[in-house]
Amino acid sequence: MSFAALKRILPGVGLATLVGVVSVLIAVVEERIFGHAVIEGLVVAILLGMVIRTLWTPPEMVDAGVRFTAKQVLEAAVFLLGASIDLPLLLRAGPALAVSIVLLVVLGILASFAIGRSLGLPRKLAILVACGNGICGNSAIAAIAPVIHADREHVASSIAFTAILGVIVVVGLPFLVGPLHLSFYQYGVLAGLTVYAVPQVLAAAFPVSALSGQVGTLVKLVRVLMLGPVVLFFALRNRGTAGDAGTRPRFALTRFVPWFIIGFMLLAALRSSGVLSDTLATSARTLSIWLTVAAMAALGLGVDVRVVTRVGRPVIATVSASLAVLIALALTLIHGLGIR
Repeated sequence: MSFAALKRILPGVGLATLVGVVSVLIAVVEERIFGHAVIEGLVVAILLGMVIRTLWTPPEMVDAGVRFTAKQVLEAAVFLLGASIDLPLLLRAGPALAVSIVLLVVLGILASFAIGRSLGLPRKLAILVACGNGICGNSAIAAIAPVIHADREHVASSIAFTAILGVIVVVGLPFLVGPLHLSFYQYGVLAGLTVYAVPQVLAAAFPVSALSGQVGTLVKLVRVLMLGPVVLFFALRNRGTAGDAGTRPRFALTRFVPWFIIGFMLLAALRSSGVLSDTLATSARTLSIWLTVAAMAALGLGVDVRVVTRVGRPVIATVSASLAVLIALALTLIHGLGIR
């Protein structure tokens, strides 16, 4: 990275780091007063970032750094998290776990598309909402949009409410553990199958337990890999539509197998085989936590709740109903396939 690029991102990285540090301090105060953190630091970071973003419009000079922290810093955090993963433990569900991920993505997309069309959404907008709901939120929407030649207005509408609802899920999903009598492992699978984005999975699962966070991360990363086949499907279906051969977007599978997923699995394999020592694993885990907190703050700084007023009711209804269906499907698969 050049000095000019570093200078450009420093203000935003500094802001996200400051919000993250304040969030950790708030969690420490909670522990002193209540004996435990009522709202964990990761969640506090998202919420505090959202409050700041809603009450104050940050200057353009911090945008690049906030985006860098929310993406590249988060990717580094996920990569390092692999050093603390016990793969045999996480994969104890066997083939049932893989089957549940594939079924969830396929059924989730179909159900969400049907809901969107029944509520009057245009076909392409319904596809965007369905793929965002079924795979990985805004990333899936951004990847699918050029393949189906979606209008920019449709992309903006489908992305806008998804970010806000994702934060609501982060806060609310842990409350299902008790009423639904879920084990930490089952809750991790539920979080990985239903929460939209990787950082949101970390924030929703790790406050419940370390096992939930590790399982949720693994499930979510495998779910993200489903983006490749889904984009390929729509690329093949739409190859003869708008645009000529010279302007149609090219499909490249390598775009949908991010480096940090490969790195995460590699570190997890090294850790499980004993190549990585406990000391190195602990250090990597600690660094990963701090990077994740900063990324959560950056994620919150990128969410403006006022955008709800600019999103149509059919989109809000479709995204909300699709999420409810996704949670119901995930719970059915978890119990139906005997995941314990």
